[in-house]
Amino acid sequence: MAAATRHFELSLLPERFAITRLAADLPIPAWATQGPFFSVTRTGDGHSVVTELSLVPLGVQSECGWRVLRVHRPFVLSEIGVLASLATPLAEAKISLFAVSTFDKDYLLVASETLSTAIAALEQTGHTIYRSKAE
Repeated sequence: MAAATRHFELSLLPERFAITRLAADLPIPAWATQGPFFSVTRTGDGHSVVTELSLVPLGVQSECGWRVLRVHRPFVLSEIGVLASLATPLAEAKISLFAVSTFDKDYLLVASETLSTAIAALEQTGHTIYRSKAE
């Protein structure tokens, strides 16, 4: 099945998130590994941390106000086009995307101010988005 014709179910996580950059020579702080969803990626350039906005201490360099869409079903690592089928409609709608992939799930982060446009773009291409009643 081509990437453009694949349809997925996603859930919008209720929390607001931040993407934080930490220096490579610093240990990973405890606040970075709290909450229902977090991601820590370490490279030679530093640590990139995705965590709940409310957990990030004042003064820490962060991009605030991100929302997370979780792709429902697990995928085999060799499966092709999963992220492309989700990223393409967002790119066409001029929506910036920060993706986090794990062994069996993908997560899409979009800026809060673009959330409604992002959801509309995904739904218009056949994806289903589940939101909490408060959204």
